[in-house]
Amino acid sequence: MVDVQGTVADGFEPVRDAFADNFARRGERGAAVAVYRDGRRVVDLWAGTKDADGDQPWARGTAQVVRSATKGVAAAVPLLLHQRGQVDLDAPVGTYWPEFKAAGKERVLVRHLLSHRAGLPALDTPLTPAEAIDGVSGPAALAAQAPAWEPGTDHGYHAQTYSWLIGELVKRVTGRSIGTWVAEEIAGPLGLDLWLGLPEAEQDRVGRIADIEAPAAPAAAGLRVRAKASVTDAYADPASLTRRAFAAISPHADENDPAYRAAELPASAGIATADALARFYGSLIGVVDGGRRLFAPATLTMARTEESAGPDRVLVVNTRFGLGYMLHGPASPLLAPGSFGHPGRGGSLAFADPESGVSFGYVTNGMQKNVTADPRAQALVRAVARTLAG
Repeated sequence: MVDVQGTVADGFEPVRDAFADNFARRGERGAAVAVYRDGRRVVDLWAGTKDADGDQPWARGTAQVVRSATKGVAAAVPLLLHQRGQVDLDAPVGTYWPEFKAAGKERVLVRHLLSHRAGLPALDTPLTPAEAIDGVSGPAALAAQAPAWEPGTDHGYHAQTYSWLIGELVKRVTGRSIGTWVAEEIAGPLGLDLWLGLPEAEQDRVGRIADIEAPAAPAAAGLRVRAKASVTDAYADPASLTRRAFAAISPHADENDPAYRAAELPASAGIATADALARFYGSLIGVVDGGRRLFAPATLTMARTEESAGPDRVLVVNTRFGLGYMLHGPASPLLAPGSFGHPGRGGSLAFADPESGVSFGYVTNGMQKNVTADPRAQALVRAVARTLAG
């Protein structure tokens, strides 16, 4: 039996049970989960090892690479800039980034970047890991890249290119890198252990991630264990948009490399604790521990209003996106129809549900073979839902 550390508020014991069950039946190595309700922490749990392939215990402050759960943090930046009157979501991206207008991208709007409608999920020439993190090659490649479809007419998940699209937009508008902006305007003021660009002084707090086997049914938390043939074929075909989107950085970067962790890749390389993710989302919808609320009501409405829905040209399943956030649906189940957030490929998940006042963060060092819905995260979400239902 794993030794689960931390606390749960009265009534939230099912979340502790589900968390322990993930270690017993779903292959968990090391993980943490945090839940807030109406600005108060009601779940704060951790267990296992700091490294997926090690034996050092996970501590309360252990952080992990959260992959695409980073996108939900990054999305808040242009939305907050819009809230402050610094960005027009309906302006062409070229208004702020003139070089971007090339190759038929004059009509790409800022909202298209956030809703995965820009037509730029892949690059004709992938970037090396070194180029991906140099801060120059990614934006230059996208400025020259022609869209894969008419921008604004369809959607497809911008798995890697989201990094350079959003990062460069923020830099052009503010003069600051997106990692610096997050540190100064979000993580610092809110006291979050969350970084887009890990400082050297924090490297020792971060565990090593590794690939692990996903559970078979019935431990898969009600999720489809075997992908549809169309999805499997898309990932296997080197020429498919799916494969090319995920291979925009090639060969695959070593996510445990300190240089990668220090890079500001807002699509995939954010590092956080579960508590930081839950507090971040709690601060989007309300006040946490006497702090400040990030999103005004109008901004919150925009963030979770559906912008894209239906067949995703990259993920080859039906997806739903607001402005930068995945919305509740079969491909990415969250807590309730009004929930918004973002999963990370292989495990992590963070979201908020304004109607119930719940915010949720889950991080893990064991990367299972999934993109938008992880059995361990889903087991925890279902436990939260059962608790709320009484």
